[in-house]
Amino acid sequence: MKNSEEENRLVINPATLPPHGKLIEGELDFIDLDDDRFVKPVGKVRYSLFAQVLGTELLVKGSLAHDFIVVCSRCGDDFNMTAEIDDYVQSFEIGDKTREIDLTTDARDSIILALPTYPVCRETCPGVAESALKVSDDRWNVLDDLKKEEGDNNNGKS
Repeated sequence: MKNSEEENRLVINPATLPPHGKLIEGELDFIDLDDDRFVKPVGKVRYSLFAQVLGTELLVKGSLAHDFIVVCSRCGDDFNMTAEIDDYVQSFEIGDKTREIDLTTDARDSIILALPTYPVCRETCPGVAESALKVSDDRWNVLDDLKKEEGDNNNGKS
């Protein structure tokens, strides 16, 4: 029986591929962002890859996609987005003794790099309202009142 870590790996065995190549499609759960509060993976990575052995290399090309809940960099609201790679291409050198090629780390990194640095919920997002940016600190009001009282007392003196 495989453990969950082995089940969540994207592995290709070049020896089992037909000479004309093979389409490999599916879903796996291998994105873990260590409880990042700004980006939360949702569901599984979807992949559609064509793998073919060409001489001493394994060529893999296709697409990857994963859904996320991210925080808008302008307004701070959560929104759903999909990181998609439509032109995923990797080449791996293989030999007679190569039993498997693990694409998991490379696919994970490609998806993470497809995420925007500053995600925006919509192009017209106005950002945080100005009133929300102004922080009221009543502690300073006491000092302002003292200054006003002092000014009033000085005006009454000659």
